Amino acid sequence: MNRFLSNTVSRIDAKGRVSVPAHFRAVVQKRGYSELYALRCLDLPAMDVGGLDLLDRYEQRIAREDPFLQTADDMSFFCHGDGAFLKLDQDGRITMTDFIREHAGISAEVAFVGRGNFFQIWEPGRLATYGAQARARLLQLRQGTKAHEAKAGERPE
Repeated sequence: MNRFLSNTVSRIDAKGRVSVPAHFRAVVQKRGYSELYALRCLDLPAMDVGGLDLLDRYEQRIAREDPFLQTADDMSFFCHGDGAFLKLDQDGRITMTDFIREHAGISAEVAFVGRGNFFQIWEPGRLATYGAQARARLLQLRQGTKAHEAKAGERPE
């Protein structure tokens, strides 16, 4: 498997470290990441975490912007100033720095959530709330699509 999938909650130890889930560590190893890049989500209280390919994706997008416009500067500030590298120790743990804790609201536990090519770090309660909201949005979209399909399938008599 070469994708970050599923979710799990882990407890932070007394030294402020947390074990990255084994299935996430397997993806990290398979992809050859020597360190992890963590970036504050722009609109969520979570951290996006991946390898250098995650940082490369943002930098490629910045390179397409006019360097003299504010957008390029803002994007650089976002991906470089709101990002940090995380080191996995020999036991597969990362340190929950103040940078991460403050943005995500993390205290004693961390939720790891697979997002395909990267994963996210959340405070478990905030993740539960967001997950319920996301499912509600998708259900509403599905119900709206079904109603539209049913209406489109009706034939005038």
